[in-house]
Amino acid sequence: MVNRIVFLLAIAVLMTTPLSVPAQQNGAEPAEVLTLDQAISLALRDNREVKNAQLSVGKAGDGVAAARTLRLPSMNVYSLLSQQLVKHDASLDNSETNVVPGVGPIFSISTTRRPTAIFAGQILQPLSQQYRISLEIKQAGLAREVEGEKLRQAEQTTVSQVKQNYYGILQAQSALDSMREAIRYYRELDRVTVDNVTQQVSLKADSLEVKTRLAKTEYEALNLTNQLATEKEQLNNLLGRDVRADFRVAAIADAVGLDADLVLARSRALDQRPELREARLKVKQAEVDRRIKKSEYIPDVSAGFTYMSFRNFNNDAIPKNSASLGVAMKWEVFDWGRKKNQLAEKDRTIEQAKNGLREAESLVLIEVGDKFRKLQQTRQALVVAQLKQETARENMRVSVSKYKLQAALLSDALQTQATLADADYEYQKALLTFWTAKAEYEKSIGADK
Repeated sequence: MVNRIVFLLAIAVLMTTPLSVPAQQNGAEPAEVLTLDQAISLALRDNREVKNAQLSVGKAGDGVAAARTLRLPSMNVYSLLSQQLVKHDASLDNSETNVVPGVGPIFSISTTRRPTAIFAGQILQPLSQQYRISLEIKQAGLAREVEGEKLRQAEQTTVSQVKQNYYGILQAQSALDSMREAIRYYRELDRVTVDNVTQQVSLKADSLEVKTRLAKTEYEALNLTNQLATEKEQLNNLLGRDVRADFRVAAIADAVGLDADLVLARSRALDQRPELREARLKVKQAEVDRRIKKSEYIPDVSAGFTYMSFRNFNNDAIPKNSASLGVAMKWEVFDWGRKKNQLAEKDRTIEQAKNGLREAESLVLIEVGDKFRKLQQTRQALVVAQLKQETARENMRVSVSKYKLQAALLSDALQTQATLADADYEYQKALLTFWTAKAEYEKSIGADK
């Protein structure tokens, strides 16, 4: 009777113990508690994919600044240093030797071989090219906006991955806490059962049943511990920090009812999805590209100043310095239909970009509808799992009460405890599925966080 009372007290104490494990064991430092908002902020700041996307935006901005400089004058300096390798001699022969006998060449000219140098400088200010340059600047600005949308897409993808990984860790951590509590329960039950077997109050089969359940729960806890460690390393990598950093995730609020509207969600997705914004920008890029190609029909006219200096020339008739101011023009009069064919190519590129935009819009609408329906489905599944958990908990309470009154067997109590454990696991799994579906839904409508 004393052992039975001890056994019942052990069950009562363990059933009323909160499902938690002390964070600090054996004097070790407690692990950092990482909230979901903190994880998202760290990922947006330190994630490597996001950083690369930010660098791409910066590179595109440098391209815009470089395109603007084409409006300004271009200044070039040229120089030529040379040395004659062949000596040049010129002479006028005496063709009238009968008139002036004995006289050789009348005169001769010989040039010395010495270094010569030419220095030149030129300044050209584009005039008619300003229209084309403005289009190129606009094209560079559109490229920067495209990179900005790619950055938003990388941020949204990273946030979604962080949420899903965080929810997975939360589910695994909660399940591990429950298993550790179950292990404590089975160990105490095993101790009481062994005493009862020794005193021939319980059967040996009861003790073996408890030991088997204990070993199975310890094995499952080990698997879950390994899974949890891997998921934490993956989250640390997403956050851009040392994968060995230890932390615990904080509990989040229970799932709330859905107040989303599919029509409103699709409208928001069409306006906010970075893929659609990028597709619209690509249509504008194709149109600007065609205008740039068409501007090549305009002659290139520039105002220019040229200065030249000659040094060590033997001919004094050549001026030593020269400066001129004028207008330079370049115009391809006949191109054999090349520009016309290139414009036709640009027209087809515009049509391709428009088709890509329409296809992207259709895919986004389909995705939003699918994620919305999955979110509704997982929300309903969560309600079912929650009711199942409450039912199993009530059955466990009734079973323990019956066992106290000797109206139920030990096997019945063990079975109800196992059922409750399964119900807890199914609820945690349903909760994880719901939050994951919610994260995917938020990403599908273009939510930044």
